[in-house]
Parts: sequence; structure tokens; C-alpha cells
Amino acid sequence: MPRSTSTLQALWELFRYDLLMAAGGFPLVRRSLGNPAAPSRCSYSGEALEICRAVDRAMCFYWKPVRCLQRSVAAARLLRKRKFAAKVVVGCRPEPFCSHAWVEIDNRVINDSPGYKLRLQPLFEL
Repeated sequence: MPRSTSTLQALWELFRYDLLMAAGGFPLVRRSLGNPAAPSRCSYSGEALEICRAVDRAMCFYWKPVRCLQRSVAAARLLRKRKFAAKVVVGCRPEPFCSHAWVEIDNRVINDSPGYKLRLQPLFEL
């Protein structure tokens, strides 16, 4: 898929997240993500990395700051559309407080630093 197409799709997913948050908050975002239905591609690949890069490129064109949850939900939706077993993980550390969201495939962080998985306790997965 051409870079411009994947970047536009990622831009749409970032905007879609904002629409869902405005309409129903996090519960609606969570429901919209759904459950991955028996993905056919579970393993980490170059295509999965390119999808995450498309989200990063789209963030450059987005008119407001994109936070980690928005970025991760957008990436997970795009990955799931291409049948990857992507999950959004939200982790936290109580003191000093820190929270973060990232995407994993096969228990491997693909859209961020793997250090978050080591330093933060997972709260839940989407």
C-alpha cells in the first residue's frame, strides 16, 4: 500500500478516536476497538512496523497533540484490519506516577519503546 494511503488511513483513525471520545468517552472507544477475531497473522513483521510508522507520520499532520492512548488505538485498529493480533496495553507505575499505552503483537511492543513493558505494571488490555 502506498505511504500516502496508509498515512491518510492513520489520520482518519486519529480523528475517529477524537469523535468517539467526544460522543461517548473511553467506553465507546473501547467498544469500537472490539475484539480481534481470530487473526490470521499473529507474528511481528515489517508490515506491522510500517503501519505504526504511518500513524507516526499522521501525527505530524494532526492539528492537536496526540497522546499515547489515541496513537495506540489508531495503530491497533489499522493492524487488526490487516488481520494482525494487535492488542493495546495500558500500564502504570504508582510512584512516581506514570502511565502509558502501547501496542503489542505476540507480547512484543511494536509502536513504542519495549522499556515501558518492563517498567510499568499492565492495568488492562484492549
